[in-house]
Amino acid sequence: MHPPEIRRAELDPINFGEVPAEVDEILQQGVVSYRTSPAAAEACFRRALSVAPDVLPVYFCLYKIHSYQGALNAALEAASAGLAEAKRQAGLSGDMTDWPCSLEVAHGPRRFLLYTLKALAFIHLKLGSPGEAQKILEQLRRLDPTNQVGWSVVAELGAAL
Repeated sequence: MHPPEIRRAELDPINFGEVPAEVDEILQQGVVSYRTSPAAAEACFRRALSVAPDVLPVYFCLYKIHSYQGALNAALEAASAGLAEAKRQAGLSGDMTDWPCSLEVAHGPRRFLLYTLKALAFIHLKLGSPGEAQKILEQLRRLDPTNQVGWSVVAELGAAL
């Protein structure tokens, strides 16, 4: 009989979208491992990154676990790397002020890019860099005017600080 956390993960795996089966398996292992060993989870996510550096959910897993642990510099590094990969996949320049805005946020790299910008704004707030967070939030207001990725929550947090 499997421990409860493994049974639950087998019944309710995280939907990472369309990722290669091998990568999905590693990510699912990392999710289950996180409950008992964040270091083992990070090792899984790093292994997934080495197997498939173009799979965006891997970056998400890394910056989320680092944020949860308060390892904000590591979270910043993972989110920045994920943002760079999403920009590459979306065919966007390095300067987000040049990116086109959209009233409808698509799926894929563009959505990941916006969601990761939201994460970066949060990370900068937690690191004590409200100016950097504000720059990102200003672009999110422009890029996602209907708040589809929920950036306003981070904006409210920043306003409260």
